[in-house]
Amino acid sequence: MSSPEAKLELYDDYASATESMEGQMSVPNATRNTTDPGAPNFSTLDEPIKDTFLRDVKAVGIKFYHVLIPREKNTLLRDWDLWGPLILCTLMATILQGSADDVHDGGPQFAQVFVIVWIGAMIVTLNSKLLGGNISFFQSVCVLGYCLTPCAAALLVCRIILIAEQTHFLFFLRLLVAGVGFGWATYASIIFLGDSQPINRKALAVYPIFLFYFIISWLVVSHSNV
Repeated sequence: MSSPEAKLELYDDYASATESMEGQMSVPNATRNTTDPGAPNFSTLDEPIKDTFLRDVKAVGIKFYHVLIPREKNTLLRDWDLWGPLILCTLMATILQGSADDVHDGGPQFAQVFVIVWIGAMIVTLNSKLLGGNISFFQSVCVLGYCLTPCAAALLVCRIILIAEQTHFLFFLRLLVAGVGFGWATYASIIFLGDSQPINRKALAVYPIFLFYFIISWLVVSHSNV
């Protein structure tokens, strides 16, 4: 028969092993109740659907904010998601679809945006990984997708400009707006992804990013006519 001390030690070993095997299901940024030791930890399994939805919407909004004002580099890398890129891609594809002429129904433009955004982001990410980048695949796709925000904003402005009768001045104004969106998107993505590349290979990693946003910005200018 084992002594009570031996049984207690065996129980403690079992409890510690069980804790090490369990994953954390706690809500990000949630504060634990440290004043009441008997209070249970809050988890996403106990969270109402409304709170989960609002929390995710807030997280997406924060990522959009940090893309527009790219100061904090780890926001998009720490908690990546693909909701923002999907929203932006769908928005841009829908708007560009409205630029169809009388012969085409706009379907190719919708599919074209999806192919360029997702396949293009994958190619840029693959290039980054081959160059020795220390960033995961989905982190890179998340950053490239969220950094489409300036291009999407430029597309909306261009659609507003197209309401008026088009002149050479308005065309150059649209070109200027698309150029600002292109520069902003490229700058923001480099801010987030720049530190993930070896110093001697940053130029090789930046060129595909430059080309990626240039093609999308060109779509904003050339495929937004009514």
